[in-house]
Amino acid sequence: MESVAQSFNLSAEERLRTDQMVKMFNAQLNEGKKINQVLGKDDFLKILITQLTNQDPTKPLEDKEFIAQMAQFSSLEQMNNMARNLEKLSGVLNASQAISLLGKHVEVGTDTQSISGRVEAVITGQYPQVLVNGAYYDFDEIRAIKEGENTL
Repeated sequence: MESVAQSFNLSAEERLRTDQMVKMFNAQLNEGKKINQVLGKDDFLKILITQLTNQDPTKPLEDKEFIAQMAQFSSLEQMNNMARNLEKLSGVLNASQAISLLGKHVEVGTDTQSISGRVEAVITGQYPQVLVNGAYYDFDEIRAIKEGENTL
């Protein structure tokens, strides 16, 4: 596997120095820590800063490469923000739907049983629960909603 230093066409001395710095940096990161297999935005910034700090002044990072890396970082940040917001939105929608079931008759199915009864209370949150016949069930376990005798 080609090292990072080799991919930038560095001299042998520069490659050795860069490889040593990377090994020292990794050793410091791993002291007393569990190794994380997922790179986050902080890791990306550390790599970018290290790359900019150790680049050859006579061959600076090409503008296109730098812009592409910054675009990747921006995209990563936006995807993380969007995922968090979608998770929050999903929780709000589930809680809203659970609240709308108050007083309605539902059929709740678990792996081992199926129960019918009126929704007496709702616990809201990211994973809402409904109280049916004195027991709480996850909102996702509702199989059918009944108003009177008709199934909706």
